[in-house]
Amino acid sequence: MDRSGKMVREVEIKSDGDVFHEIFRYRPHHISTMSPGNIQNVDLHEGDWGTVGSVIFWNYTHDGKEKTAKEVIEAIDEEKKLVTFKVVEGDLLQLYKTFVITVHVDTKGENNLVTWTFEYEKLSGDVEDPTTLMDFCITVTKDIETHHLK
Repeated sequence: MDRSGKMVREVEIKSDGDVFHEIFRYRPHHISTMSPGNIQNVDLHEGDWGTVGSVIFWNYTHDGKEKTAKEVIEAIDEEKKLVTFKVVEGDLLQLYKTFVITVHVDTKGENNLVTWTFEYEKLSGDVEDPTTLMDFCITVTKDIETHHLK
């Protein structure tokens, strides 16, 4: 049984796509004020905000449980408005051998499309696909959008 998987979901936002990208690249530590019920804290552990190789530590609530994730910024593509995070520690690695999250913003006129991509390898065949985590990311996206439309 193949344990590797990929999940992609798109969500349209009415807020500025460039600002959304900047938040995930340079200011993820501001997300806790935009989605406080989901993201409690984001700290920089190594490097500088917005640079490849930097290490970010997230405290979040998912499925009613407080969780953590330590991620390395693996790639940034400013032209494509894309940031890729590789999970290196935390709750996700209790279920997955590898977990990579990419957030991409496509800006075309007034329509901005945020695409979340998960690429992962499950530790066992019993592990479910990360559907509720994807729902979580969409909720956080909508919270950020709402914050910027105020």
